[in-house]
Amino acid sequence: MNLQSNDFELFGVEPRFAQDAAVLAERWKELQRQAHPDKFAAQGAAAQRVAMQWSVRINEAWQRLKDPLKRAAYLCELHGAPIRAEDNTAMPAAFLMEQMEWREALEDAATAADIDALDQQVQIARRAMLGRCQLLLDDEYDWAQAAQQVRALMFVARFLADIDRRREQLEQ
Repeated sequence: MNLQSNDFELFGVEPRFAQDAAVLAERWKELQRQAHPDKFAAQGAAAQRVAMQWSVRINEAWQRLKDPLKRAAYLCELHGAPIRAEDNTAMPAAFLMEQMEWREALEDAATAADIDALDQQVQIARRAMLGRCQLLLDDEYDWAQAAQQVRALMFVARFLADIDRRREQLEQ
């Protein structure tokens, strides 16, 4: 293992958006077993510190690879297309209109059924956007367009969190 390896190299998987979640999970467990600090107790404190660094590195990679949005952002950044979500919020007009419609629907939602219907609609849009992201990353290698798609998916993720908060408000 090399601390300088990218997450895909570390996990021994192809650097692609499409990943088998079970393979990733199994590889994470295997890497954690190999790097667990307790295995290095007899080798002293220095060896345990190195093992701890490995454990942290493996967990960081796992957090990025298991989450489709983080994995997509990571791939974009590996290929020179940083997401820059904090200073690049430009979005297509149609996407912004859809966001406004969703926001209005969330504000107007008076029942759990209203919120569930909106949640389902947004989840369908999210799945379609993830599919588009996979096409851009794995087939077209269009890193810049994929980065824009990732930024849009970040908006959707925040909106889904808003839906959950609204659902909690209604339950109180």
